[in-house]
Amino acid sequence: MVTVRGLSVSFGGRTVLEDIDLTVGAGEIVTLIGPNGAGKTTLVKSVLGLVKPSAGSIRLRPGLTVGYMPQRLQVERTLPLTVRRFLTLWRKVGRAELSQVLDEVGAAHVIDDAVQTLSGGELQRVLLARALLRRPDILVLDEPVQAVDVHGQIELFNLIAEIRRTRGCGVLLVSHDLHLVMARTDTVVCVNRHICCSGHPEDVSRHPEYLAMFGRHAEALAVYQHSHDHHHDCGGAVVTLPSAPQPLPDAQAREHPARHHHHG
Repeated sequence: MVTVRGLSVSFGGRTVLEDIDLTVGAGEIVTLIGPNGAGKTTLVKSVLGLVKPSAGSIRLRPGLTVGYMPQRLQVERTLPLTVRRFLTLWRKVGRAELSQVLDEVGAAHVIDDAVQTLSGGELQRVLLARALLRRPDILVLDEPVQAVDVHGQIELFNLIAEIRRTRGCGVLLVSHDLHLVMARTDTVVCVNRHICCSGHPEDVSRHPEYLAMFGRHAEALAVYQHSHDHHHDCGGAVVTLPSAPQPLPDAQAREHPARHHHHG
């Protein structure tokens, strides 16, 4: 449904993304992971047509409908905006369809509540409902579990997997870490300006690089095991290593031919 080839994006002479290849198929969940500032949201915005690439191509299947769940929503606290009104601002929605989609995401009970009074988990479900109202072929979800506790994260990831199953839509999911979503992901793409590696998610483990990034909190998170053969210095520049680790078998991962790994 989505094919990205050789994508590069620069802002003011600074390269944010370089030579990105990405595909998302029907019914597939693809997760972009990487540290803050790695370019994940820029990649998503490029796919959505909100950011113009400096090089490369983005091809969407003709007639493709995209449901987008943004990373943040800011609503003026004094604005009288109920969930019902919020979900019908952009298009006319019948009462039955509105009730059905809110029930699907587990948020039927907040339909007449003010958006500003919702908990983090309730707001994320309402944003997901808004994306589903487009009857999408592909869902693009940017950090869908922020401001949600661990129990709520598990429920949201299970909900996303169920929506993929029942609707048959593809999912492009962005996360700054791995979290429990990895158990529901078909393909993982590790991004830090370029693609470091990509492949199938692995079982929960204690990967040294992941522990270095997330410390003691990493023990509670599911991990995609992968080998990096390069690193980045604190400024993001690639640092070449004298030798590269052996790649995982093809059945487990697809390694990119870079000779560097991530540092700091």
